[in-house]
Parts: sequence; structure tokens; C-alpha cells
Amino acid sequence: MTQMTSLHEERLDFVFRTIKATGARRVLDLGCGSGSLLYRLLADGQFERVTGLEDSGVSLRQARSVLANYLNETPDRIRLIRGSYAESNPDLVGYEAAAMVETIEHVHPEQLSRVERTVFGEYRPGSLFMTTPNREYNPLFDLAPGEFREEDHKFEWDRIKFQRWARGVADRNGYDVRFGGIGEFVPDVGHPTQTAFFTRRD
Repeated sequence: MTQMTSLHEERLDFVFRTIKATGARRVLDLGCGSGSLLYRLLADGQFERVTGLEDSGVSLRQARSVLANYLNETPDRIRLIRGSYAESNPDLVGYEAAAMVETIEHVHPEQLSRVERTVFGEYRPGSLFMTTPNREYNPLFDLAPGEFREEDHKFEWDRIKFQRWARGVADRNGYDVRFGGIGEFVPDVGHPTQTAFFTRRD
């Protein structure tokens, strides 16, 4: 679906610009998939340490292929880790910025509190930029009521639910959060992609 493909590219560029603007040099990509955001980060000299975490072995293999040139660099700036952001990992603590691009909707709802504890309570990045589908926009992609954009999605939030969840996460963990969107804005519906930008208060 070309509409979705161009949105995907627009989203990655938007996330890249947002993270670059924070001035971060050490960035964590949680649910890095096949490495498209990592590739953008590594192509920019601002970023000294980039780590991608991914649960899917298939996606990690694709990422290794996409990032092959960078993986052979000395000193190495990129690290790929197989794992889940619902699990503690001391190596993922202390990053200046993190991204979660179109990944939270793949989490089972009953796992969300665990993800919150791990990402915001333990990893505690200085800032975190999150994107997720806006369910209200789905009819404009010709999706049937209740149909998700991808089969593997466990839920898709409307804007009110997403903002309620994200505000709760921010309040409980000492972050501020502001909301936005990516893609064409449609009145009463919003953007196809909704965003939350968390910034640690301390």
C-alpha cells in the first residue's frame, strides 16, 4: 500500500529529526525492526552510540544486512541486541534519548504495565519519542471497523486513550509529555500516526 509506505518514510524522517534536535549522542531504538531508523541515525555524525533492541530474529537479521557497513566500523557505534523492552537489562540504562516507533501496539495490553516499569522506571532515557497508529484514521485507509493496520497488532488506540495512557506513564515516572502527529491531518480524525514525546524532569 503506497500510502502506508510513504507514511512509513515520513514517520522515520520525523522521528530522526526529533531525536537529533534533542542534541543526544547516545540513542536507544526499542523495537528497532529491520534497522531503518538506526540507519538514519548512523549516517549522522552527531550520534556516537546507537543501540537497537529487537525481539524478532528475522528482523534482526535484516537489520544486520542493512547496517553491515556500520557494524564493521572501528570504533563501533552500533550495537544490536536480541530481546524485549519488557525485560530488565542494565546495558540499556543511561541513554540520552530513545525511540519506540510503531512498536507499542504489538504489546499485549496486560504487558503494558511491565513495559512501563522497564522502559520508564529502569532504562529511564532522558527523552523518549513514541509513535503509534491513530485508530480514528483507519477508515481513510479503507479498513473495516475493528480491522487493524497489521495482523500482529494487539490493539490500536484512539487519541484520547493514547493520551490518557501516556499521561499516566509520565506522571508515575517523573516525565513530562507532549503530543503530536505525523502525516496528513484530517479534522475530527487527526493524523494517521500519533506521537508522544516524553522528557525526563530531573
